[in-house]
Amino acid sequence: MAESTDTAVTDPAPRATSNRSTTPGSEAFKHYISEGWAERTDVLPPAREQAPFAADRRARISAMYPGMRLIIPAGRLKQRSNDTDYAFRAHTSFAYLTGWGSDSEPGAVLVLEPIDGPEAHDGGEGHTASLYFRERAGRDSDEFYANPEIGEFWIGPRPSLAQVASDLGLQTFGIAELDEVVNSSDENTRIVREADPALTALVDASRGEAFELAELDTVGNRSASSDLLERDLAELRLVKDEYEIAQMRLAIAATARGFDDIIADLPRIVAHERGERLVEGVFYGRARSDGNALGYDTIAASGPHACILHWTRNDGPVVPGDLILIDAGVEADSYYTADITRTLPVSGTFSEEQRMIYEAVREAADAAFAIVRPGIRFREIHQTAMAVIARRTAVWGLLPVSAEEAIKVENQQHRRYMVHGTSHHLGLDVHDCAKARREMYLDGVLEAGNVFTIEPGLYFQPDDLTVPVNFRGIGARIEDDILVTPTGAENLSIAIPRSADDVESWVRAAGGL
Repeated sequence: MAESTDTAVTDPAPRATSNRSTTPGSEAFKHYISEGWAERTDVLPPAREQAPFAADRRARISAMYPGMRLIIPAGRLKQRSNDTDYAFRAHTSFAYLTGWGSDSEPGAVLVLEPIDGPEAHDGGEGHTASLYFRERAGRDSDEFYANPEIGEFWIGPRPSLAQVASDLGLQTFGIAELDEVVNSSDENTRIVREADPALTALVDASRGEAFELAELDTVGNRSASSDLLERDLAELRLVKDEYEIAQMRLAIAATARGFDDIIADLPRIVAHERGERLVEGVFYGRARSDGNALGYDTIAASGPHACILHWTRNDGPVVPGDLILIDAGVEADSYYTADITRTLPVSGTFSEEQRMIYEAVREAADAAFAIVRPGIRFREIHQTAMAVIARRTAVWGLLPVSAEEAIKVENQQHRRYMVHGTSHHLGLDVHDCAKARREMYLDGVLEAGNVFTIEPGLYFQPDDLTVPVNFRGIGARIEDDILVTPTGAENLSIAIPRSADDVESWVRAAGGL
């Protein structure tokens, strides 16, 4: 067993750079600042709404790993520049199993410890769940006033162990006590490896060389068994529970309000030389007011920028007569995110070519939605949408073969105009469940509780000589968030206008253009 390296777990957060710090260091100051504070009165909150759902998720992963210790870190702050960090977001697996979202603590770690006997689930093997995190510093500690990462003078009040235990329905321990867990890790320990690389390295060191060698394949790469825990957690998330679906609805409703905000501000957006930036900023305001943040970087792609699938530079003008493709989602405080795209005529009216292209995309989206029900395979959604794209591009004379020939696997000429997929799962991550196996994801069979996007598009690059001149530079995508129900499907974002007629009315009424 490796020697204790407890400093890597319990290391205090960095102080301000000493060569520019003016924090007093005299004994008189330290004595004075530690006294004269009102007594803390910790009010213990009731367990939050998601606590029983998180407990059920822990029980399910517990049943899959009998006798194994499971370590799920929240992750740590990530540096943006010098002593400035990005906003903290806990690892998805951690949030899923704890119910801790935007208020989670950097460096926290969930441990599922195997137990035997009558206390275990169903009288067999199970786990006890413990949450380790750095409790707030006492006012007699210099962390209280001198530590810009965790000190209350810098970042505000932080929760106590008792408050978090009551809030999440979990037993809690100080972060220093995690050392014993790390240093007793062995071949029966599994960790979500990507969440906290430094902690993963400590666990690996404790598990020893023999375990490490067993985890490597014949050419020295880490074997797939190292990622089984993340894979299994991803596959559990394929079916959303009642709480998750409710959170998705909240995120989508906030996103709808964000689109309304953009349209209402179109006159100012159009007047600015970098109107795309204003679109991004307006939506961000809604994301912060109604949720935690953005679920992903907003795509505000006007004119030919709409042909760039992940255009996030957002530094171009928004010009009347052009289309603007807006792909955006609000992330709720629980971390569940929407992912919605609408393509709008900036002037309030589609041109003939724009309308034709837009309605072809809607036809593909509607055809895909129409087949969604429990029992079909996920890949059939994409195939259905692509059949429409192939048919429309063939009718327009863009393909060198018929639509029937184009959709054959060995051909696929129509994909020139839509190279991306039609659907991806959605939830805590915008591309949720990405580590699930192919047979569970792309080739998986739909069941009630699946939530995913349907997002066909058509993109005619400005320099594409295979399309008519009046098509070039036009890009359109329609993206909705879909819930599989016991009898079919529900379009969760259906309230956001979709048809060309409805979109025109929406823009004209709200934007005043």
